[in-house]
Amino acid sequence: MTGCSALAVCLALSACAKKHHTVATPAPPRAPVPIQNGETGLASWYGHPYHGRPAADGEIYDMEQLTAAHRTLPFGTWVRVVNLTNSKTVDVRIIDRGPFVENRIIDLSHAAAQAIDLIGPGVAPVRLDILSIPPSPDNWYAVQAGAFLDRDRAERLRASLERDFGPAHLVQRADTPLLWRVVVGRVASQQEAATLAARVRAQTGTAFVVRLDSPAPAPVAVGTAR
Repeated sequence: MTGCSALAVCLALSACAKKHHTVATPAPPRAPVPIQNGETGLASWYGHPYHGRPAADGEIYDMEQLTAAHRTLPFGTWVRVVNLTNSKTVDVRIIDRGPFVENRIIDLSHAAAQAIDLIGPGVAPVRLDILSIPPSPDNWYAVQAGAFLDRDRAERLRASLERDFGPAHLVQRADTPLLWRVVVGRVASQQEAATLAARVRAQTGTAFVVRLDSPAPAPVAVGTAR
């Protein structure tokens, strides 16, 4: 084979190799949902004694990280919190459940509260804009109808609710002293849960929707009630 022929063969083989060579690329990350104006209500914050304890998603709560507790958003959801009194914002990741107080919609970490000047007042009106929501394998909701220091009172309410609204149970929340939450129902949508909450509220005076996480966390649910 002449030098020219050999060179032509080499060039052809090289072109062929380039033509068929593919580079594996990782799958693109799941696109976040568009930013949307979410619920409005009161925000509070929590630090000690929850700092260093497991959050509801199992990770250790660090009050100096930008995280938060919400009653229904899936764990791992990113939310932009807008303080409606000063327009300051902070982005937080949902890792915990709460606040278990009616009329409050989110419990911020110390660091997140500091970022929007919430430390001093302790409570402020906010808007939640959802930035991204991870896939959630299960979407089940229930209604919290009360919270008691006295387990016997909690059990009496649980039994009464179970007679009228179906299965109800107690959830023990880590606190000092311990608090017993009364939770009733298991439905597949927030709309159904809201309807149930309205019925329960007519009987108990207080009720709000909570998410039932799967796999279920330990019997102790972490949150605040200030």
